Amino acid sequence: MANSRRGAMAKTLPTGTVSRTLAAAGGYCYNRVSSYTSTAATLLSPTKGGAGCGNVHDQMLPTSQEEAVQLYKHLARPKTVSVSVDHGPKLLRDAGLLEHLASIGWRVHDSGDLEFADRAQQDGKVSAELINAKNSQIVGRGCELVANAVMEAIQSNRFPLILGGDHSIGAGTLAGLLSVRPNTGIIWVDAHADINTPDISESGNMHGMPVGLMLKGLTNPSVIPGFEWLGSPSMNNVRLNSDSIVYVGLRDVDPKERLVLRRNNIKTFTMYDIDKFGIGGVMEQTLDYLLCKDSERPLHLSYDIDAVDPILAPATGTAVRGGLTYREAHYVAEAVVRSGNLASAEIVELNPTLSDGDGTSDTVELGLGIVTSMMGKSII
Repeated sequence: MANSRRGAMAKTLPTGTVSRTLAAAGGYCYNRVSSYTSTAATLLSPTKGGAGCGNVHDQMLPTSQEEAVQLYKHLARPKTVSVSVDHGPKLLRDAGLLEHLASIGWRVHDSGDLEFADRAQQDGKVSAELINAKNSQIVGRGCELVANAVMEAIQSNRFPLILGGDHSIGAGTLAGLLSVRPNTGIIWVDAHADINTPDISESGNMHGMPVGLMLKGLTNPSVIPGFEWLGSPSMNNVRLNSDSIVYVGLRDVDPKERLVLRRNNIKTFTMYDIDKFGIGGVMEQTLDYLLCKDSERPLHLSYDIDAVDPILAPATGTAVRGGLTYREAHYVAEAVVRSGNLASAEIVELNPTLSDGDGTSDTVELGLGIVTSMMGKSII
């Protein structure tokens, strides 16, 4: 069953002399733990942070002028960001996302939401589905909208920031990024590998397939209803190389996904590795791996909130115990930002329907903190 909502919005929040531009575009689909699918997307911006611990205060301080010139080096000034979202994005907005972004030096452009269900219905192709690719029409058409929004953002010299929603939108994000910047390195922060395909998935849920659909040589996504656009002349060869992605925080991987990861020699850091090397060591190795051949390579950070321990982030689709701590969760974002190579980012799987009021507010507050860390919030 599909639910769609969100209207178009456009806002601009001017800031002081050090202004960066942030454009948010959203796309979101829920189909992880049940047949519920939410379909919409929003162009937004990053905001407030919090520990999910009541009235703990998190100061919004921008990076110093000296450091700021070294960050986001793939963007000219003023900087611009594009985001994709659904339920989670609305809550992030309501919690002060745009204001927090402005407070750390971004000029924010909110471009409104992308309506996934509307696009699928307009195409008149909402009935055909594969048994093992649930809600593929809505997800596929939504991913196309996200891909187009990401491409437009990059071509307009904006920083694509996607606020989700189900991680299935990641296929659209990857397609958009790789079509414009084929050498982008991907850091996938997630409890799950999301590298299933309809051929090997145990559930048929599209949220477990975004990497699998885009990985070169693994499957042909254009035969999946809703994803025909990935077979177009402009997209047919847009795929992710196996040596261009690193996983951080894995702890719940399907048996067939393990085979795919091993056979393709994909770089992974599980929670065991984080325990062994520390989050600092893991992120150092991650960045070394992706930047060893090209120190100027653009990086994309795809951040699933379920990478964080569910004690801190309970309002998510597939919670798994033993995840990142509060500081580890922030450090991941901070480390990638400090490399200077972060050129796009997304945060997904904030699902307000899966927790009570306190759990939802804690997760939203944590999400805001992680986003602002992605966008240059600094302690000193």
